Amino acid sequence: MTSLQTLLRGRTLTFTAEPYSPDDTHAYDYCEDGAILIEDGLIVASGDHATVNAQAKNARVIDHRPHLLMAGFIDTHIHFPQVQVIASWGAQLLDWLNTYTFPAETQFADPDHSANMAGRFYDQITAHGTTTAVAYCSVHKTSTDAFFTEAAQRNMRMIGGKVMMDRNAPDGLRDTPQSSYDDTKALIDAWHGKGRAEYAITPRFAITSTPAQMEMAQVLVQEHPDCYAQTHLSENHDEIAYTTELYPAARDYLDVYQSYGLLGPKMLLGHSIHLKPREIDALVETGAHPVFCPTSNLFLGSGLFDDAGLRARGITNAIATDVGGGTSYSMLQTLNEGYKVLQLQGQSLHPLRAFHWITRGNALALGLEDKIGTLAAGSEADVVVLDAHATEAMALRMDSVMSLAEELFVLMIMGDDRAVDQVYIAGQPSKRG
Repeated sequence: MTSLQTLLRGRTLTFTAEPYSPDDTHAYDYCEDGAILIEDGLIVASGDHATVNAQAKNARVIDHRPHLLMAGFIDTHIHFPQVQVIASWGAQLLDWLNTYTFPAETQFADPDHSANMAGRFYDQITAHGTTTAVAYCSVHKTSTDAFFTEAAQRNMRMIGGKVMMDRNAPDGLRDTPQSSYDDTKALIDAWHGKGRAEYAITPRFAITSTPAQMEMAQVLVQEHPDCYAQTHLSENHDEIAYTTELYPAARDYLDVYQSYGLLGPKMLLGHSIHLKPREIDALVETGAHPVFCPTSNLFLGSGLFDDAGLRARGITNAIATDVGGGTSYSMLQTLNEGYKVLQLQGQSLHPLRAFHWITRGNALALGLEDKIGTLAAGSEADVVVLDAHATEAMALRMDSVMSLAEELFVLMIMGDDRAVDQVYIAGQPSKRG
């Protein structure tokens, strides 16, 4: 029995390399009259409509013209239990965690609350065009089960993990070195590699993990080298100072993680703002990935991420929302604020590189560029449909737009969930409402 094909028609844009300038037309494929042919959740072909349509066999046609079709957005650092923490006023990192975040995360011991919030979380990220995210769950196994259960129901490629934290957190929000190991092992067994799920071993950060727990994280990374690992690094000066007190033998903040063997190409290091030369050398040596979280860094007053400096060393930076310190689920708004952070440092983020970053670029950081982040044949059919005329203000600006790059810039500066006309997850339309 032949499976049903779907053909999405519209303007298509996909990247084959990172654009180094606005004129780097060899880095992407753009079709004014394009199409994407989908079968069994995978992209069969994409490109010029006439060419793609010739390969279709009784395909269901969905016409999105004149909208722009791209690979779904990838968010590489987001906190699932902070959906009701976003937009909490007035504090820097450590005070903000104690005042807002930790009390909210305590509620995720309740399976019903976790399941309810998981549904709401996925509604939000999908509405904003995000089709893959790397998430921190709470310390409770229940939150991680809810996170992956909802992802499986929606057939989304998601990465996540239970945070490991055995100190400097309130009652009800601490585990132990042994329980964090046991729970993580059980979760990896239950979810990693099942369907589209992948696990991230997640010591929250050095302040909330004792050396004994870091040893457990090290064992987990050694036992499961195919899993991701994620944590936080050098977000805030007070955080760095406190970490130095807690780990006096460490050469610097990054050395806490490095000394326990946690660094490697599958390690994602949220923030990575205030890095010392030795730490940057270690990132180059190990292939670990800093994650730029611009809306969060500005909201919490943490500092400015040196994208150009790290890139010049050959480091592959990811970019992310960091909700709920981050102020928007939208990767478009993340680019908006990222552009401004870089402008303040005399660095540039032209729109072609920006859209590469939130698609193929983040996929490269995850080692998943063969599965997500492009419209290449064989990729998973996660697609976002973008409307640069979504609001009256955007439409007014678009009246004078003369190029694709200008349109992309309008989307990243003025766009949000209203500019996301539809989202396809493994070929199925998934934006609700």
